[in-house]
Amino acid sequence: MRRPACLVLAFVAALVASPPAAVPIAAEDAVSAARALLSAWHEEPARIDRARAGLEAAAAADPTPDVLIELARAWFLTGDFRARGEGERVAAYERGSEVARRAVAAAPRNDRAHLWLALNSGRTAELRGVMRAVTLVGSIREESETVLRLNPSNVEGLILAASLAAEMPGFLGGDRARAETLFKRALEIEPHQTGGRLELARFYVNARRWREAQRELQRVVDDTEPTDLPRWTVSERPRARAMLSELYERGRLTAPPTQSP
Repeated sequence: MRRPACLVLAFVAALVASPPAAVPIAAEDAVSAARALLSAWHEEPARIDRARAGLEAAAAADPTPDVLIELARAWFLTGDFRARGEGERVAAYERGSEVARRAVAAAPRNDRAHLWLALNSGRTAELRGVMRAVTLVGSIREESETVLRLNPSNVEGLILAASLAAEMPGFLGGDRARAETLFKRALEIEPHQTGGRLELARFYVNARRWREAQRELQRVVDDTEPTDLPRWTVSERPRARAMLSELYERGRLTAPPTQSP
């Protein structure tokens, strides 16, 4: 049974006013409250911290798969946007991986549990350097394949698989043609997934397909309904604009794009 929305709103208010550990809360309410905070964290990035703290308290009391999955996501956001320095980032992603492993153990057929394990592990590998994290690469690829086996339409899973195919050398599973197919499949399912569109643009830049890169970057800049509004606002739109500017400065394109206000 779904709990009344007022309970969730009350919990969000309690998170703002007092330490989350002091607030007894059902697991489903903790997840709903965290999602409410994270839906607009760009307006106040500290909401990531409050959401994470509330989920940690809920996980200590009742570690349901949904709580653990949302907590793994919160640690991923912490590493991306709240950590200060490489050490804190690595610690955040490793904690996210640890929590996601618990979610996988509790719900082995939940594609989102496998997704957040792969994403947190992937960030750790990026920071360490791929060749210094070969053992991680194999597990990331395995988790990525599991996500799509469980849910072939998982958009973030398709983007992850595409990114791996685009970035990895051939002997580790790299396949540029497959990467493009997977990126396009993800964007067919969710056209406003601007993170995936940005990755497709990067793919085109690396392939020296400048006009196609321009098209995708401009679509990121101009999107009025991004799937992940906070990330688009804080990271993806500025990155897309910077990439467009660089293409023009380097003479890859001959006419500047029309910039949105």
